[in-house]
Amino acid sequence: MVETEAYTIEDPDGNSETVDIPAGLVDTLAEQGEDPTTVVTDIVVQALAQHAHSMVHHSEGEPPAELVEINEAVEDLFEDRFGMSLQDAMGHSH
Repeated sequence: MVETEAYTIEDPDGNSETVDIPAGLVDTLAEQGEDPTTVVTDIVVQALAQHAHSMVHHSEGEPPAELVEINEAVEDLFEDRFGMSLQDAMGHSH
């Protein structure tokens, strides 16, 4: 059985949850010398940005204005973090 490594995420109210990830997985995703915590948080930002994008651009009907604003904000945070737009990273211009 593969051992696991625990990573903990805490929200602004102090609530936290720990997730176990197979040992070595984060290292395989890291660039040389990259901190494992950075790798995990990069993946969290990517996943949240992709989900928000999908809810706004790939769902039926008109999304609520608040969701559109949230999506725009997370796309800005994505671009600040990764130096490219989410659309470019995803390979489309939506």
